[in-house]
Amino acid sequence: MSSTKSAAANSGGPFRLGGVALDVWAVVAAFGAYFCMYMFRKPYTAATYEDMTAFGMAFKPIVIISQVLGYAVSKFIGIKVVSEAHLSRRVAWYIGLILAAELALILAGLTPAPYSLFWFFLNGLPLGMVFGFVLAFLEGRTKTELLTAGLCVSFVVADGVAKSTGLWLIDLGVPEIWMPSAAGALYLPGILLFGWMLSKIPGQTTEDIAQRSERTSMDKAARKSLLGRFALGLVLLAAVYAITGVLRGVRGDFSREIWEGLDFKVDAAVFSKSELIVAFAILAIVSLLTLVKDNRKAFAWGLGLSCAGYALVIVTLSCLHFHLVDPFAFMVLIGFGLYLPYIAFHTTVFERLIAYTREKGTIGYLMYVADASSYAGLVILLFVKNLGEADPKSIVPFFIGLSWITAIACLLMLPPAYFYFKSHRSERA
Repeated sequence: MSSTKSAAANSGGPFRLGGVALDVWAVVAAFGAYFCMYMFRKPYTAATYEDMTAFGMAFKPIVIISQVLGYAVSKFIGIKVVSEAHLSRRVAWYIGLILAAELALILAGLTPAPYSLFWFFLNGLPLGMVFGFVLAFLEGRTKTELLTAGLCVSFVVADGVAKSTGLWLIDLGVPEIWMPSAAGALYLPGILLFGWMLSKIPGQTTEDIAQRSERTSMDKAARKSLLGRFALGLVLLAAVYAITGVLRGVRGDFSREIWEGLDFKVDAAVFSKSELIVAFAILAIVSLLTLVKDNRKAFAWGLGLSCAGYALVIVTLSCLHFHLVDPFAFMVLIGFGLYLPYIAFHTTVFERLIAYTREKGTIGYLMYVADASSYAGLVILLFVKNLGEADPKSIVPFFIGLSWITAIACLLMLPPAYFYFKSHRSERA
């Protein structure tokens, strides 16, 4: 990132960093901030809640539905809240939302089932807005792909670490209903540390604005204008992201059941090990798009990498069918193929779309429109097909079928999206 004087308000006060030091600071701050958030969201998925029921059904799937429903509602709220929030207030939002989520987990521990489900819903409600507030510190930079790749690696790695943390606490004897709040409490100091680090990241430089366009908060008129100009193309991109997010949600929330259904012995380390491999392989690839200066070409590369990811999913599914991969390789490869487009959308597709068209907008706004659709779809899926009631052997075929549908559907939608934006360039560009 250039050390040129910031053209926007500097949120770092008297604290100054520049060049590579600022890049490293920003990546560490964003990675740590979102990594710690996951410890308030995902550890509960490592529990089985075998001795608990809710309304005559298994407790775990209802807990997942409750939290994901809160998370989905949060994404719809975030379309307005995240896009309109001023940079100077984003750290306060970040810390406040995390504390609210932890309080909900504590109350869940104090409340007997099934009434504790309400608190899991309230746990998801604030957490769904955290990503947008963290992302706002990184977008619109000459190195946004590199910086945002570091942020996105956090939710790949943290997903596994959160489950490992949850299982570790259970092995220590922490009751399953108290394990989520205990896991969150371990990471509260990190929330404060990384929140402070985020507050020291300065605004865009003049070079950033020249290359990527200025990023400002968006009111209702600005949001309506952006959607109106590129409605069909944005619908296609949002649909691709949404169904990819649904598959990612199933893989993440039911990873333990999928591993067991593949006849793989599950321990606390396997979640972290598999996701670390996926995360750093994707980081190495996606961050290279920083080297592509032309925004139109980088946008095309982002869509191309997405297509490559879905193609890998198809190849991996075929290899599993013919017994050419073992369970660990299957989960790593399917995760790589799934996360490659998922992270490319976070780091490149929406970022370069705004830079290419020079429209007034933010990645946060586009991400929340897409994310809201994704989590709404996941909630519907969880309601329609109660995965938690099924044994691991039946979850695996469902996951494989959903993977086939996702990969093929996305490969069919991405080319029309590319040609749409190629032929519909904003007059501001």
